[in-house]
Amino acid sequence: MSKIVSQSGAPSSAQEQFLTVLSREEAARRFQGALAMRPLDAEIVGLGGSLGRVLARTIRAPIDVPPFDRSLVDGFALRASDVAPASGAAPVRLTLNDETIACGIAPRLEVGSMTATPIATGGPLPRGADAVCMVEQTDPDGPRHVLARRSLAPGQNIGFAGGDIALGETLLRRGARIGSREIGMLAACGLASAPVHRRPKVAVVSTGDELVQPGEPLRPAAIYDSNAPIIAAAVSENGGEAIMLGAIRDDESLLEAALRDALSRCDMVILSGGTSKSAGDLTYRVVARLGEPGIIAHGVALKPGKPLCLAVVDGKPVVILPGFPTSAMFTFHDFVVPVLRAMSGLPARAEATVEATAPVRILSDLGRTEFVMVALTRGAEGLNAFPLSKGSGSISAFAQADGFLTIEALADHLAEGSRTEVTLFNPEVRAPDLVIMGSHCIGLEIVIDALADAGVGVRNVSIGSMGGLAAVKRGECDIAPIHLLDPQTEVYNAPFLSDELILVEGWRRMQGIVYRLGDERFEGRDAKAAIASALADPDCHMVNRNQGAGTRIMIDRLIGAARPSGYWNQPKSHNAVAAAVAQRRADWGVAILPVARAYGLGFLPIGEEHYDFAIARRRRGERAVQAFIDALGLADVARGLRDLGFVSASEASQRGVPPCG
Repeated sequence: MSKIVSQSGAPSSAQEQFLTVLSREEAARRFQGALAMRPLDAEIVGLGGSLGRVLARTIRAPIDVPPFDRSLVDGFALRASDVAPASGAAPVRLTLNDETIACGIAPRLEVGSMTATPIATGGPLPRGADAVCMVEQTDPDGPRHVLARRSLAPGQNIGFAGGDIALGETLLRRGARIGSREIGMLAACGLASAPVHRRPKVAVVSTGDELVQPGEPLRPAAIYDSNAPIIAAAVSENGGEAIMLGAIRDDESLLEAALRDALSRCDMVILSGGTSKSAGDLTYRVVARLGEPGIIAHGVALKPGKPLCLAVVDGKPVVILPGFPTSAMFTFHDFVVPVLRAMSGLPARAEATVEATAPVRILSDLGRTEFVMVALTRGAEGLNAFPLSKGSGSISAFAQADGFLTIEALADHLAEGSRTEVTLFNPEVRAPDLVIMGSHCIGLEIVIDALADAGVGVRNVSIGSMGGLAAVKRGECDIAPIHLLDPQTEVYNAPFLSDELILVEGWRRMQGIVYRLGDERFEGRDAKAAIASALADPDCHMVNRNQGAGTRIMIDRLIGAARPSGYWNQPKSHNAVAAAVAQRRADWGVAILPVARAYGLGFLPIGEEHYDFAIARRRRGERAVQAFIDALGLADVARGLRDLGFVSASEASQRGVPPCG
């Protein structure tokens, strides 16, 4: 087995290398300490390619800007002393010289005593003139004379050579990032190119037999490679040039050949996947033998991101990010971005932060620094930071999150009501106009689209009907979508409301048993008989729903005390239920009709449930809340719901549909 330098500095086997999990701070210190942490060498690029680049050398102006004295107004070039006595009552009569100066026209005639030369804005000042009288302050006096009605000071209305930029003046200093304004300054001095630090070429490699590239058919048990595109984009955002090398199969020789080729062509290599310590992991073993000093850290006390692997190969950073998207991106920004920006010459990233309140208790693993993605919402005392807990495998959480809060390694939780600092993903982020928390439904997207068209920003977080009710009562959201059937009254939703809430009707949607077409345990039966058949067969696996979901309450009512195989499999959406059945991980579950259709499943109706909205009474008059209520009545929204297989509350009342149980 090859030898590499251990985290303590002593030679060690590759397996021993990973027995110590480093703190976040120590891992970063060791990683950066093994690198030069300075900009790469310079290259000359044209102005068109310099945008966003970092200047490698200070540039001094090779000419004056403007390069000559010029008029700042349309008027007449003259001698200020000639018009010193001029006034509206006693204008001074000047003789016009036999030329007119426009932009780009070099003057031929000198301006003598008591003469003037017509000149346009930007025209070069003729010899002898030391001021320009605005045309509005003159009157014509025949074809050869003009009357000046205003006295002028020497230099008035003149832009002097070098008045903007002087020859030899520092134009741009080394380390400046070139933007549109800087390009304008370079162009004004006649410079067609600029010396900039070379962008680090960063090889982006994904590893894993399960990966499929976007655009290709998705085979069974495979996933699309989302890490590589997001990593490549983040590389570009931070001054690098991403070289996409695709996904490498879990083959040691292929992976080693690809990495050696990447190191020969690039300044940095970033891999995602293959950082766990399982026997099947081969990536870190390949990296360990690529060059010195080798692996610096494998295992960092972070959540998400513990299996991060940091290495340096002959001065070039090699980073193996965790495979899950959330873990990959947090560790990228925490460990890779500082190195990448140093190599490209960019300053350290300026983090934008806001203070917010944690409305719920957030648990954390003691001994690991934890990053928690949050959505910002408006609260009674400022901003709330609501945690988005979709797990490290979630890519959608990044789209929903406004930023993240940090729980230090010595804490095992963040207490409810704590004031905390939130690091923003985008400095321009603002709290949404309307916050919706509760049950998930694809029909809700129709309403949110209508609100977006009206300029209302919406944050929608799916936490289940009961979770939504709790959130709206605590003031964490404006609206809670719910579909809860009260077993005593057989009435949907209204019995669950407290005095501080009002109910706004939404739409009706059909819930039912979903199963694979052709399954004789379900085909040709009604829902009640199908459930009885399923419960009688110990090999018939169900897929349940999460506690607090309206569908879960319905399921428990249907099966009573029975706990069939699969009961504790509790996904959080109708889509996850349908996917489990379609992929044969379960044989039946409960979902809504549009989802069953989308997955090509059989459907046995249970009943038409009411999907309604609990709204805090104190927020009923707010503009965004009213806009939501108005949107429910729009014809386009009703049509969109109908296309999905739903029935709006107004249409349901017209046909006399009773609450079902």
